[in-house]
Amino acid sequence: MKTQHALILWVVATLLFGGKAFAQNSSAHIKGQVLSSSAQALEYANVLLHKASDSTVVKLEYTQADGTFHIANVEPGQYRIAVSFVGYPNYLSQIHELQAGQELNLPAIKLQEAPAELQGVTVKAQKPLLEIRPDKTVFNVEGSITASGSNAFDLLRKSPGVVIDNNDNITMLGRAGIRIYIDGRPSPMQGNDLAQFLRSLQSNEIEAIELITNPSAKYDAQGNAGIINIRLKKDKKLGANGNVNLGYSTGEKAWYNGGFSANYRNKKTNLFGSYNYSDNEFLNYMTMDRNQLGARFNQKSDMGNVSQNHNFKLGADWFLNKQETFGVLASGFLGNNSYYSDGRTEISRLGQSKLDSILVAKSDNSGQRNNLNFNLNYRFDNGKGKTLNLDADYGLFRNTGEEFQPNYYYDAAEKVKLSERIFANSTPTNIDIYTFKADFENKLWGGQLGAGIKASYVRTDNTFDFFNVLDNVKVLNIDLSNQFIYTENVNAAYVSYSRQLKKWGFNAGLRAEQTNSEGDLQAYKPVNDDNVQRHYLDFFPSGGVTYNLNQKNTFALNYSRRVNRPSYQDLNPFQNRLDELTYEQGNPFLKPEYAHNLQLRHTFSSRFNTTLSYSHTQDQITRFLDTAGTKANYITWLNLANQYAYSVAFSAPIQIKKWWNSFTNMTGSHVRNQADFGEGKIVSLNASTFNVYSQQTFTLPKGWTAEVSGWYNSPSLWGGTFKMNAMWSVDMGIQKKILKDKGNIKLGVSDIFKSNKWTGISRFGALNLDIAGGWDSRRLKLNFTYNLGNSEVKAARRRSTGLEDEQRRIKSE
Repeated sequence: MKTQHALILWVVATLLFGGKAFAQNSSAHIKGQVLSSSAQALEYANVLLHKASDSTVVKLEYTQADGTFHIANVEPGQYRIAVSFVGYPNYLSQIHELQAGQELNLPAIKLQEAPAELQGVTVKAQKPLLEIRPDKTVFNVEGSITASGSNAFDLLRKSPGVVIDNNDNITMLGRAGIRIYIDGRPSPMQGNDLAQFLRSLQSNEIEAIELITNPSAKYDAQGNAGIINIRLKKDKKLGANGNVNLGYSTGEKAWYNGGFSANYRNKKTNLFGSYNYSDNEFLNYMTMDRNQLGARFNQKSDMGNVSQNHNFKLGADWFLNKQETFGVLASGFLGNNSYYSDGRTEISRLGQSKLDSILVAKSDNSGQRNNLNFNLNYRFDNGKGKTLNLDADYGLFRNTGEEFQPNYYYDAAEKVKLSERIFANSTPTNIDIYTFKADFENKLWGGQLGAGIKASYVRTDNTFDFFNVLDNVKVLNIDLSNQFIYTENVNAAYVSYSRQLKKWGFNAGLRAEQTNSEGDLQAYKPVNDDNVQRHYLDFFPSGGVTYNLNQKNTFALNYSRRVNRPSYQDLNPFQNRLDELTYEQGNPFLKPEYAHNLQLRHTFSSRFNTTLSYSHTQDQITRFLDTAGTKANYITWLNLANQYAYSVAFSAPIQIKKWWNSFTNMTGSHVRNQADFGEGKIVSLNASTFNVYSQQTFTLPKGWTAEVSGWYNSPSLWGGTFKMNAMWSVDMGIQKKILKDKGNIKLGVSDIFKSNKWTGISRFGALNLDIAGGWDSRRLKLNFTYNLGNSEVKAARRRSTGLEDEQRRIKSE
């Protein structure tokens, strides 16, 4: 029913906003570039389109990182272009006569340095909270107050169409299989490692979050549901500058973070670096009421994760000439972690109130998560559409883990110890990733041709030493100890082409990926050895059509086929225990999943956006909870036969008053899971879900700004068998510029009503499960930032490497 309501909303919006469409004339387009007096691109310059007759502002745009701008859907007539940027006098063009369907390419606009008497005049470019572009949706984090004091993981919860479940899995438009990119580079991490990294990434480091639901052939085919690219802040100034930030957050436990960034640029060299530190303790709890083979297990667990994390980056670009740049980049993430849990499980016979026994279990884990990445980059750009980009990368991960896990069984009164079973394990993991890629673009037949190649090699070495602890002495259990080595080589090539023909735009691409992989499980008892090898070649077509009906209505239709390969640790059959009756285990026989994605988008007046999406995923990789013997249960990864997902999304930025701006995004989806694993284990679930995110921003007197935001997720499906109940949360905050606008202070409260909790049920085979949980979500957050040095230093160039796609598949489990 909710999906029907969302569909009706889309139809009504289209009729209301598109009713006058057919009476409009063909629209024109204006393109240009804004440069400084030294020919450096100026990012975020304001570009205004004025009517020549009365100077009325028709449209406002801002320049991109390369200084370019595009004013689309302009009615025929006479116009002037006005440009403003911090520290430069305003620019006003001559009158331009635009014809129907014309594309006007302006010569480069060079802004001259302001004379001394004008240096005190400041013009600021304000980005909207959300931008809808032809190929992606951009959530501008630095424009949000309630984002202050948050981390990247919390910010994803606020991103339109994005949902994060109780196990930190990320879905977009109702679909799993998201790829996380950092600055255009795919992250190698998944699962707990990815969640930990994103939680260490503070909001003051993040500029924007880009949601790409149908990536082109240029991107790796990995990621069924698309790509989420987290863009980190870059200094946008000339000369030398820096930035320092401090943050404090308190709930049940206190969190701390701080860091700095620096940038120096001259005509030949750009040096940049950053460092951030965070010290956090994450608390969460979970209850599981489990019925299994005539027995009941009522489990309650309190868990915590203490982490000290260091994120750093150091790089340099050398401008060989106007067309060529060579760069080096080193980045890293170093984390010290300790995870603990205290669990109590009441065990009884089903239907009886009398307890048989009580299991009291603990789990103490300590370890390190260390990652270093190195990149060499060469870029050629002749400024006329021909570019060549080369990247060579190496990434290494060195993770350690030591766990101590005692289990004590007591009588029903919890006074007499009946038995004890104490375990320990050691799980070092070494991962090495090598990649090389080349991307080429050039103008052809009035459009743009793209082509490229990529090769990657990954080796993971996982050791699992399992010990029985007897009289405080660890004894190696050779029946459960083993080593898992996984290697993978992917070779890829792609070609793409795009062209604009008046109102119509076309793009098409084809990517081929050839994969060779081997998973080798070497048990201490060779009888249990397993070796899984796969060799396959896949083709991934993509394409789309855009149509500018008139100045106010634009339509876009896109299709792509994509793949989602298992993460390296999901293939690893090691056990990660909460207690001896509850654990998680990988599956070395997982197959890749494949998805067909189709999307139709309508944009009205460059503001209101409606998107219809369809996805069919085969062999979907998803989580299943199953029985192990008569008492234990475990969670693992299996291939679901089919998943069908339908969704409709609508977003609307509205200025209610001059001092009150509103943004709302709504997404409705319908998901069907189907599979038959035999022995009565059949999956046939359907769910219609709805989620909404809304943010209200208020401009107050004396330089204050306030913000209230909230999200709601309706009942949904999780994994292969869980039906989850609704979740919601409300945040609020205020901010003020201080210290002559060089400082900024933000104060916010997250999850005011402490409503960010989850509950659900699963009925699968012989296992019936009711679960619930939550975390330390209501927090008071205080953040301070201060800018140092010259306010005119241009940004270090933003570039992607070839490493991130492989990195994203790394998990801690």
